[in-house]
Amino acid sequence: MPIHLLWGDDEAARNRATEALVEQLVDPAWSAINLSRLDGNDTAQAAQALEEARTPPFGNGARVVMVQRSPFCNQCPAELAEQLDYALELIPADCHLLLVNPAKPDGRLRTTKTLQKLVKAGAATEKSFQLPAIWDGAGQLELMHRTAAELGLKLEPAAAEALAAAIGSDSARLASELEKLSLYAASIGNPTAATPDKPAKSSQPAPITLEAVQALVGGQSTNALAVGDALLAGKPADAIALVDSLLAANEPALRIVAALTSQIRGWLWVAMLDQKGEQDVNAIAKAAGIGNPKRIYVMRKQIRGKRPASFLRLLSQLLDVEAALKRGTDPGDAFRDGFLLGSQP
Repeated sequence: MPIHLLWGDDEAARNRATEALVEQLVDPAWSAINLSRLDGNDTAQAAQALEEARTPPFGNGARVVMVQRSPFCNQCPAELAEQLDYALELIPADCHLLLVNPAKPDGRLRTTKTLQKLVKAGAATEKSFQLPAIWDGAGQLELMHRTAAELGLKLEPAAAEALAAAIGSDSARLASELEKLSLYAASIGNPTAATPDKPAKSSQPAPITLEAVQALVGGQSTNALAVGDALLAGKPADAIALVDSLLAANEPALRIVAALTSQIRGWLWVAMLDQKGEQDVNAIAKAAGIGNPKRIYVMRKQIRGKRPASFLRLLSQLLDVEAALKRGTDPGDAFRDGFLLGSQP
């Protein structure tokens, strides 16, 4: 009864893991029969997956039934939950049911509890693929090293830091850049590896260096949090330049406003509660609507010496920007006017 539960918002890593399982388990000659890819958003397809998982494979290899957007651990209908309970005992040993969902399994559901019992018993596996938050520098570094290891590549520490600064939590772009960098590193470290008629002398991949990242990937990435940091530092011109970069990359203007509003509102809550003498980071995180209490330590360092009135002023500027955008003002002009004209206390 091999069941694989894969979840998390790192779609690129999830896809690599599922395709690796398919390659490992399914005989390519029989893949047309023994491999099914179904959409769990369709209840009929989810039920079909349970039926196919009970059918032994044909020919060589195993059968794999993959359910993308699996409903079994997230808002599972009662009828489908009953079908899962019935099917679990009937899945042959050479059939593999892959349940894939970007959301974390809901531990309150009966189906989730059943599957997690199977995980503890060794009859199922569970693996998470979660992207680090854009403010989580350590998590982004871990993502760089983990992805490189999954691709069989060596990544020098300085190169990992440069990649994290340039890419952040963009896992799909990271995999693409690492593959490009591996070819570049191989051609620099062993020029003969770049010619088709002369294979590389060593099977070990050349390490990816800081120089390679600087040559091919580019510099600092831009995101809404960087804009907020510039506003916090009292540098509206830098904030406008960052916004221009985001707009040039086709980032929706209202999404930038929403991200900045959330960031600055969090600062405001932390500043106000600190001013009242609140020390419990869990209480502060709950009041500010921040899921990870550890982030409070980072935010306290960011806003040290700032008064709540400064964050209220920034929120007022963003309100002006949003109003201008909804009146049809050009996004660049809306941010420029809001940040510059409203930058004085």
